[in-house]
Amino acid sequence: MTEPAAILRRKDEHLDLALRQAAVVNASPFDALRLEPCATPELDLAEVDLSVTFLGARLAAPFLVSSMTGGPHRGGAINAHLAEAAEALGVALAVGSQRVALEGAGSAGFDRELRLRAPHVLLLANLGGAQLAQPGGLDLARRAIDMIEADGVVIHLNPLQEAIQPAGDTDWRGVLDAIGVLAGALGRPVIAKEVGFGLSASVARRLVDAGVTALDVAGAGGTQWAQIEADRALDPRDRAVGQAFAGWGLTTPEALREVRAACPGTPLVGSGGIRNGVDAAKALRLGADVVGQAGRVLQAALESTEAVVRHFEIMTRQLRIACFSAGARDIELLRRVRLWS
Repeated sequence: MTEPAAILRRKDEHLDLALRQAAVVNASPFDALRLEPCATPELDLAEVDLSVTFLGARLAAPFLVSSMTGGPHRGGAINAHLAEAAEALGVALAVGSQRVALEGAGSAGFDRELRLRAPHVLLLANLGGAQLAQPGGLDLARRAIDMIEADGVVIHLNPLQEAIQPAGDTDWRGVLDAIGVLAGALGRPVIAKEVGFGLSASVARRLVDAGVTALDVAGAGGTQWAQIEADRALDPRDRAVGQAFAGWGLTTPEALREVRAACPGTPLVGSGGIRNGVDAAKALRLGADVVGQAGRVLQAALESTEAVVRHFEIMTRQLRIACFSAGARDIELLRRVRLWS
């Protein structure tokens, strides 16, 4: 099997296994947190303002749609549905892996058509940290942005997943320096993102010092990439290695608390295990500027633009009611509500 064909197969397997995980609603670390209720909010529910500014863009609600794409056929449909929905909803969109498109094995919807579907959306490209550190990584990041006319790029930091994955990218020397070079040369926002194991305060501080614009803590509680790689494994030894890391990392609430304290002025995305608008409200209270969601919206993204819109309309309604019930007229006031744990 050629390398592009192997990547295509891996992306489709990732999609199938992520869908399977997302279909199971598990307990979440957000369950241990409670926003203090307000029995006299002195508000009309319709007055609650969920709009925020993130990376210079005004969003109608504090949501960032993160996608994960399979091969060109399903990836193209997913990207089209998410882009159209983000445009209709007035929220941000961070695309899934562009590696297939960058290596010429099919566009998977990563072309100028994506921007035409979402002309007013804050649109963020995608590149892996290990890819960025390779020779030509800066040019690769620019190509990822140019192919979809993105406003910035998300650099995915997934060393554990790559270490578990057969033939993964396991040489991570120079990644931090490469991120610093990119941040200094790009002239557009650079967001550093974990992939489900939680960004630590010490790494977050080093990334900010290197020049990144924003951080996505991507804590444990959402898509479990160690388990996905274990499930993909053909060799029982590889499966056993992956399964040992099922509980690895920081939860999203833990990561948000740690990173917000270490990087008080840095824009943060809270993602990883966000199931609904109530979880989103708690993440925003913990310091997130916007909330990201991927796995929970995948099934809707496969169906239609309308299904994605319905999904986030429910999330938005839940978040609005959470703010109302906590006596918060807007997101800034929500951040002052007492949080019990």
